[in-house]
Amino acid sequence: MGKIHLNQDRFFEPDTKTRSIARELYQNVKNLPIVSPHGHVDPKILAEDKNFPNPSELLIIPDHYIFRMFYSQGIKLESLGIPTIDSNQVEEDPRKIWKLFCQNYFLFSGTPTKMWLSYIFKEIFGIVDHPNEDNAIELYDHIQKLLKQDEFKPRAMFDQFNIETLCTTESADDKLIYHEKIRNSDWDGHVITAFRPDSVMNIHSKNWKMEIEKLSISSGVTIDSYKNFLCAIENRRDFFKRMGATSTDQGVETPFTGRVSEKIADEIFQRALKSKANEDDQKVFIGHMLMEMARMSTEDGLVMQIHAGSRRNHNRLIFDGFGPDKGADIPLRTDYTNNLHPLLNEFGNNNNFSLIIFTLDESVYARELAPLAGHYPSMKIGPPWWFHDSIEGMKRFRKAVTETAGIYNTAGFNDDTRAFLSIPARHDLCRRVDSNFLAEQVVRHIIDMDEAMQISGDLAYNLAKKAYKL
Repeated sequence: MGKIHLNQDRFFEPDTKTRSIARELYQNVKNLPIVSPHGHVDPKILAEDKNFPNPSELLIIPDHYIFRMFYSQGIKLESLGIPTIDSNQVEEDPRKIWKLFCQNYFLFSGTPTKMWLSYIFKEIFGIVDHPNEDNAIELYDHIQKLLKQDEFKPRAMFDQFNIETLCTTESADDKLIYHEKIRNSDWDGHVITAFRPDSVMNIHSKNWKMEIEKLSISSGVTIDSYKNFLCAIENRRDFFKRMGATSTDQGVETPFTGRVSEKIADEIFQRALKSKANEDDQKVFIGHMLMEMARMSTEDGLVMQIHAGSRRNHNRLIFDGFGPDKGADIPLRTDYTNNLHPLLNEFGNNNNFSLIIFTLDESVYARELAPLAGHYPSMKIGPPWWFHDSIEGMKRFRKAVTETAGIYNTAGFNDDTRAFLSIPARHDLCRRVDSNFLAEQVVRHIIDMDEAMQISGDLAYNLAKKAYKL
């Protein structure tokens, strides 16, 4: 595939006027600190600050953007070292995994994954050639040698990336021992958590009772009723907030919201304790609990995030064999206007409430989300998420929402990644795309250059800090 070329004008429009303005706007923001207010990097790596073991465990095994592409081409996940639930034999030789990756690297051509990887290889590791079958071992040895050095340890790279804040995401029962270890260390990196209660709200899940037992232990509350369940949730929210959290996160299939009486909520909860809850019960219960989570946010000030519109674990074979988060979550068509109506009517006008909505359904950007965020003072639109976290996806998002919601009813950018090394690459890509969007606005005389300069800094840095109360 030849040399890695990171052209200084990459992702900008080809016409010279727009490109020149985009370049100037990008120079205004390229060195700003990174605020990463929502993501899934494992805090353990920063708490322990050990050298990364090898290139395969660093770049391939934790990143479903990479192995989902390979799986779609018939390459078995076991051959990429992806752990199985029942500990069946998988490839353990990181060199073989890396060679397989390099042999099939061409599959990423034209994708944002290719853009991120090119940045990582050249900017972080000083690699000038795209991976291929012939140079696989040479590249592996080069990266492995660097990973043994102190400047490539997690905390050093965190500082090198100019990360001001990194937010991880932990489940409701998590003891946050790694966050505590970071707080008690002599390192001044700002790493905080976000409260993710999905596992204790999915009452139809086969693992729900086990999750409730874990929540009961961590909260010190005997959870034998809906009322005690609420107490346990409030207990854990308070703990997360004391540990630095500024937000919660709910991943739901549909953003359906609606209250039921405490009596009905407890009846559903009791059925769940007896393993008799069905899918309808789960929909009603989650819809009710989203209302309760919003109510709690008005009281404790935690920003509420809703990531909706994903059919999780679509591939049952992969889910049963490898567990969740293996690249098989697929977007759904989603209704926000009707589903959020109860929640926004109860809390959307409350100045103590902050709600950030994410979607995988691009058709609702202009039709539903922009009008909602352009009206309700509590609501902001989260940036393109997941498959739309890309050059074209970011451009479509800005063009769809800006006219109705404006820039300042959006929440800036977050990378939402598990792949630690991709953070600077993702933020750089977004800063370039936003600079390009603003340049087009200047060229068309929609905004002036001085406005564009201010907005570019807000998109890259200030909006995320404000939206997440950082």
